[in-house]
This record gives sequence, C-alpha cells and structure tokens, in this order.
Amino acid sequence: MPGTIRKLRAILAVLFVALPASAQDGALVFATVERPPFSFTQNGRDAGFSIDLMRAIAADLGQEVRFRRVAGFGEMLDLVERAEVDGAIANISITSEREQRLDFSQPIFKSGLKIMLHEVDAAPSVLAMILSRRLLVVVFGGLGVLAAAGMLMWVLERKRQPYFDRPLSQAFFPSFWWALNLVVNGGFEERMPRSIPGRLFGVTLVVSSLFVVSVFVANITAALTVDAIRSSITSINDLDGKRVGTTAGSTAASYLAARDIGFNGYESFEALVEAFEEGELDAVLFDGPILDYYVATRAPAGTRTLDRIFRSEDFGIALPEGSPLREPINRSLLRLREDGTYRRLITRWFGTAG
Repeated sequence: MPGTIRKLRAILAVLFVALPASAQDGALVFATVERPPFSFTQNGRDAGFSIDLMRAIAADLGQEVRFRRVAGFGEMLDLVERAEVDGAIANISITSEREQRLDFSQPIFKSGLKIMLHEVDAAPSVLAMILSRRLLVVVFGGLGVLAAAGMLMWVLERKRQPYFDRPLSQAFFPSFWWALNLVVNGGFEERMPRSIPGRLFGVTLVVSSLFVVSVFVANITAALTVDAIRSSITSINDLDGKRVGTTAGSTAASYLAARDIGFNGYESFEALVEAFEEGELDAVLFDGPILDYYVATRAPAGTRTLDRIFRSEDFGIALPEGSPLREPINRSLLRLREDGTYRRLITRWFGTAG
C-alpha cells in the first residue's frame, strides 16, 4: 500500500506540473504580443481591444486573467501549442494551417490585409505637379538657356542688326524674346543675323531647336508623371519588384509567398515599421486595422494605406488542442455580443459600432 500511495503522489505531481499556469494560481494565463490597437502596453499596463475583450470574457466566466507578453508572434503560438499558457489573444488570424495544431474560438474580429505606402494621395494634384521641384528646375533651366542664347546673339549682332542695337540695360528681354521666337518658330522670319558669327550661331540654333524643344517637352512630361509612377501601387501585383515588408510567419507572409512576390520578413511589427520609416521599404502588407491605427497615431507624414482589402481574415482566440476553455469562451462571446459589451469595445477602439 505505501508503494501505491507513493506512485499516486508521483503521478499527481507530474500532472500538477503539466497543467497550465492558470491551474497553479487560479488565474487564466494568456500570451499576447505587441499589436496596437489589439494589444500593447500603455503606462505599464496591458491595453487594447483584444486585452479588454479577454478581460471581459474572464470576468463573465468568473475568472482572473493575466497576460504573458512575448516578443514574437511565432513564440506566442508555440506557447499555446505546448499548452504552457491557457491561450493567446492579439490579432491571430484563423487559418487551416494553424487549425491543425491549435484550437480557436469563434471569430472575435473581421479583418483583412492592406497595403501601406509612403504617399499622401493616390494621384498627385495638378498644383502639386506644377510646383514640383523637378518641373520647376526643367522650366527655369530652359528659360535660362534661352536667355543666355539671346544675350550671346546680342553680343554678336549689336553693331550689325538694328534690333540688337541697344544698351546692355535694355537688351535682356528683347534678346530673350528673339531666342524664344527662334526656337518656337524654327526659323528667323525676321531680324536675321548679319554678322558671320551671328549667322553661324543662328543656324546652329535653328537646326538644334527641334531637338531642344523635344528634350524640353520630354522633361516636362517626365516631371508631370513622376508622381503618378510613384503612386503606381494599387494592387498586389504592383508589389512585384518593389521593396515589400511584413512580419515573418504571418498570414501576410504566406499570402506574398503564394504569389511569388519577394519580401522582407521582420520578427516584430515594431521592426517592420522602423524599416518602413527609415525608407528601406516601398510598401508594407499587413493587417488593415493595425496599419490604419499606425497611420492615424504615429506614422510619418505622407504615409497612407490603400482602401482595398486584399484578403479577408477572421481573428480568433488561440487555444491548445482539446482545451476545455473553448466552449465556455464561445458561450461568453455570445453573451458579450448580446449584452452590448462587444459593441462598446469595438466603438472604443475603432470608432465604429461594427
């Protein structure tokens, strides 16, 4: 009998160690990761939509809950898979691949992947294009060349051609106007140079005028369209060849890989946005609500997200396979939706009654 008792004690000890942390101190333990506005630290306290929702669920179940914040998304899911925590909550997309190793609650949030860019508007305004530095350089550069050509002709012709027979203080605009008419009309028509150097220079201007005008027009066209080219990302296909970033192991990473679009994977969202802010990335593909929150709260000026959702997703609460908490959590979610708690949390964190 003593031997049997010792065996039972050993078995109970093993079971006690194997139980999730909640069974040891009476509180549920849920892993989470930095993903504002779903989960983040504010004034040293866990905050966010997912955090508040989990607290409401725990209160509805008559339980305490504490959060174990980890650095990486993959690390968070691994803790759940090994049943080292009771579950995980943040912005966890419900996928078939994850369902093979985890259980999920019913969806807690409908989301989708969006693209974030270094731009303010999808298409630049006409005024912005006209006042762009590139266009102003081209225009004033061309005017400067014409002014220089006119003044050179004044030097060559001021003692031969009556039109140029005027003092320096009065010569600038007439000389510029002569050069402008020459380039636009492609010929002398009137005020033909009379000196040999003047005629040679004039013929050179006539011959080169077509080339000069073509180059000038081409540069203006390029200046007017450069912003449109920079704003050419309107779909997933436009990401091909661009510097794209997302978090490693995310559904966005899987989505890009399935379409053979190269990307840089970052271990955390903070590392991702840091690379974006440093100009290392042209675009970011990630969960829309998180990108929208980032743009609204702390993104650099000129950052925007495309309105389009490129892949719809449902977020859920991740649980170890066979977790006894799944049904209680699902029933609690239904009650929170029915009594208005869920709607109030949505309104608080996203500004809509969704």
